[in-house]
Amino acid sequence: MHHLPVYKLDLGGFILNIDISVFLPIILSCVIVFLIAKLSLRNLSVDKPSKAQNFIEWVVDFISGIVNSTMDFKKGKAFVSLGMALIMFIFVANMLGLPFAIGTIHDKPMPEIGITQELINTTMESTGHGVHTVWYKSPTADVSVTMGLALMVIVIAHLNGIRRNPKFYFKHYFEPFPFFLPLNILKQASKPITLGMRLFGNIYAGEILISVLIGAGAFGIPGLVVWQGFSIFVGAIQAFIFVMLTMVYVSMEIQDDHH
Repeated sequence: MHHLPVYKLDLGGFILNIDISVFLPIILSCVIVFLIAKLSLRNLSVDKPSKAQNFIEWVVDFISGIVNSTMDFKKGKAFVSLGMALIMFIFVANMLGLPFAIGTIHDKPMPEIGITQELINTTMESTGHGVHTVWYKSPTADVSVTMGLALMVIVIAHLNGIRRNPKFYFKHYFEPFPFFLPLNILKQASKPITLGMRLFGNIYAGEILISVLIGAGAFGIPGLVVWQGFSIFVGAIQAFIFVMLTMVYVSMEIQDDHH
């Protein structure tokens, strides 16, 4: 059993719980994405583009293709930057937990991160060693991160629906008949849950399997090598699916119909 270091930040009586194992990788993911974008846009050239510039142009074309396949590109081109930010952040975040995990074992209380003497005693009785604390993992292996991304996407979709086409936006809640209103509201409420849980489930399951293979010692090394390679594919596919569904949800709110 792993303990997650949660730092309790007191904001004038309001306690904010910060999961360090998620907070640090989120910051690292943002920094990596920023550096990739920054370095790729340096020394732009029409005649002799660099490999980094070619990569960014490929990402732009790829996201543009997703947008064009889900909605009228004239309406959707404003969301290309959103798709680029999402696919790069999610892919990087998915990959962070693959190479290694940072963990420590504690046999002394550290109340500032939730390691109490009671927790140590319980852990010692069941495992024979101190509390194993994980300081670093893929941010997308935490449900609060994926649900946060999903809620952000849904809010963006609905706000653009209200701003761009308010008549159709409110009308489609009563289609095909007015008594479908509760079902349509329930459908909208389920979107962030399915979007966030799909990403979380796939990445979390992958990290659990990696932990199991590491725990198997030398016997798990062949499987670990294979799974590490496969996880790159899974991480890329999950980033693509998230962005594709994002554009689908946006298109459903801003279009004049649901084709």
